[in-house]
Amino acid sequence: MKLIKEITKFFNHLGIKIRHQLSHWPVVYALIGSIGVILIWRGVWMIADDFDMSGLFSMLLGVFISISTGLFVSFFVGDKIIISGIKQEKRIDEKTEDEIKKEEITLVEIKKDLKEIKEDIEDLEEVEEVEKN
Repeated sequence: MKLIKEITKFFNHLGIKIRHQLSHWPVVYALIGSIGVILIWRGVWMIADDFDMSGLFSMLLGVFISISTGLFVSFFVGDKIIISGIKQEKRIDEKTEDEIKKEEITLVEIKKDLKEIKEDIEDLEEVEEVEKN
């Protein structure tokens, strides 16, 4: 079990490094990612062929699995795409680095504000508790 955790930790760390490097090269990132996805699908296809699955059965089984696991819409469309379409926002690949940095700063500020609000609520709860006693 410890070996599995170590292997998982290694690949998580490696994945973070690779994603960081590739994030500066979106076209190369997309190409490498698409090759990986295609190879996964090729493997699944070959396994399905080994079981002599028909095209219709494969499609129905795939739709059933992806809907039952909640991945159908999120994989083929994605929450971010739906939300950005509703808000009429730019796609992430259309945003400039400055826009992304500004959004990141805004999120940090929001997180700080939420922390302050939480502390204020805790202080008010303490005062209310003291007043009750």
